[in-house]
Amino acid sequence: MTSDFSVAVHALVFLYRKGGCLSSEKLGENICTNPARVRKVMAKLKKAGLVHTKEGIEGGYSFCKGSGEVTLQQISEALGIRFVQCSWSSGGMDKDCLIALGMGEVMDGLYDELDALCKQRLAGITVADMDKRLFAGK
Repeated sequence: MTSDFSVAVHALVFLYRKGGCLSSEKLGENICTNPARVRKVMAKLKKAGLVHTKEGIEGGYSFCKGSGEVTLQQISEALGIRFVQCSWSSGGMDKDCLIALGMGEVMDGLYDELDALCKQRLAGITVADMDKRLFAGK
């Protein structure tokens, strides 16, 4: 998983809390990352219909929907995020052993199941919920 998910969630919670239209520079300053990186992430959120963009000197990003409507699963899907995966598999196709031949495929199936469970959990958490977690008891 890349940190794009964290950038996106942070940006959307900040947009929700501040309201209105905010520039990539303002978002990047709060997220502590480069505005170009923010624009890359926000372009994917725009394509998914989660944010509006406005061009020009007063331009930037704003919410398309209410914060209670946008789930962390929607954000992960917009970014194409996989939470559980492995870039290496044990075993090999040239081995004369069922374990060596099949372990990679079995582990890939397990990673798919775990990723689906993560996304299922994220479907129940909204941007508004993240805001509440941040400001609980403050």
